[in-house]
Amino acid sequence: MSALTVDHSSYDYEWDDLVRIWEETDAPEGCKVEIIEGIITVSPSPARRHNLIASLVQRRLIRTIPEEWAVVQTQAIATPARRGMYIPDLAVLPMASLDAPGQYVEAGDVELVAEITAPSNANHDRISKAAGYAAAGIPLYLLIDSFAPGGPTTTLYGEPKGDVYRVLRAAPFGEEIHLPAPFDLTLDTAEFPVT
Repeated sequence: MSALTVDHSSYDYEWDDLVRIWEETDAPEGCKVEIIEGIITVSPSPARRHNLIASLVQRRLIRTIPEEWAVVQTQAIATPARRGMYIPDLAVLPMASLDAPGQYVEAGDVELVAEITAPSNANHDRISKAAGYAAAGIPLYLLIDSFAPGGPTTTLYGEPKGDVYRVLRAAPFGEEIHLPAPFDLTLDTAEFPVT
């Protein structure tokens, strides 16, 4: 199943209107509803191998982060400057950011996001979301791309400037990739299943 987009861009909604539409979107259980460049997008629930990768990375991250931080899945992150409400596969942020009413957190609270591509969303993860996360100033973006044109690859982006990240490290599946401080964590991508 592929992602469904509902293009509201011709209506030129303001940010608050887009958020209201996003909050009121009634999607089937398990689907992910996001705003990507001002367009409401509904994606199906992820495949099992996708969830396995997310679980492996989450398990490693939890061992390295400070006690007052959390590793979460399915947390909406607002990036209004890029007209985005993204739901990354993983996000690392202070627990205090989660102790407030509402469905989303501000991107400025987030230390790291990770996206695991699927055939239906790979370009969003590689281009639109990367630009949105960078524009929001999220320090690190981990892209786990099982469908990369050159073969499955894990790329760590950092040092955001404008809506562009610098590639800090890239490794094909099977090699290790190191996340710098405050994580100081080496991920062994040989654990990641190849789809």
